[in-house]
Amino acid sequence: MTLLHVHDYGGDGPQLVLLHGYGRSLADWDASAALLTAGHHVLAVDLPGHGSSPDISPWTIPAVVRHIADTLDAHGAPEAVVVGHSLGGVVAVEYARANPGRARAAVNLDGFWWGREYPGADRVSEGLLASAGTIAPPEYIEEMVVNSARFGIPADRAEAAVRAAVRPLPDGKWQTLPERAEALEIFDELHRIFALGVTTWLDGVESPLLLVQAGRRLPPAPGMEWFGEFSARFARGVSDGLTALSRTRPTISVNRIDATHLMNLETPEAVATLVAGFVRGLPD
Repeated sequence: MTLLHVHDYGGDGPQLVLLHGYGRSLADWDASAALLTAGHHVLAVDLPGHGSSPDISPWTIPAVVRHIADTLDAHGAPEAVVVGHSLGGVVAVEYARANPGRARAAVNLDGFWWGREYPGADRVSEGLLASAGTIAPPEYIEEMVVNSARFGIPADRAEAAVRAAVRPLPDGKWQTLPERAEALEIFDELHRIFALGVTTWLDGVESPLLLVQAGRRLPPAPGMEWFGEFSARFARGVSDGLTALSRTRPTISVNRIDATHLMNLETPEAVATLVAGFVRGLPD
């Protein structure tokens, strides 16, 4: 049994479990969690290989789901609404699929991926693979805080989140997480799961789902304008597919937040409001 690192934010009411995105940690949820504790008991979990949780090998979605279930049992939280951002959103949906009796519902905040055959996917994959598990220079924290300011993320929030997502090295550099071997396994899992597209991926999930897209795209870095086009095209395809799916599956709700992919750091109030409203509307 592998138990994952958990932070108990406290609160009373329905149980919420918060999962973070790829290369991040549960600290990304600090601001939203502080708001959600007004009506919920809130736990956040570091995914394997991230934050303060142990590594696993191989890194597979079924294994991660089992470890989350064991961890929640150890913390006396057998039934919960599981809320995930990005990679955590994918895991939240898969947790609900595997545990319909334990997951009251799942919330996926912009956790959508493209199959290998999607136009432009090869270029995106090359960039992700090049940066997977790298050793970052000593000034990495400061650089990330400055970059976060472009999205209106306060410096203290950004610094706490970045520091929690990396491991300090003796020479002053930083090990980005997950390390390379696990990162490559994660990308393989995402390509496997989404090989037939986002809407097909959602087949067979019985629990109520809230699927949320970012309303704004990340601005492309200089020389990467092609990524902006890729991102916009993919977002339109996902939006069209989810809208059509929600018309035929009453357990699926679709929404959008006026933020980029970094929504739980950019607009934690909007995220908390959306999640709390969804939970209030669930059947008893």
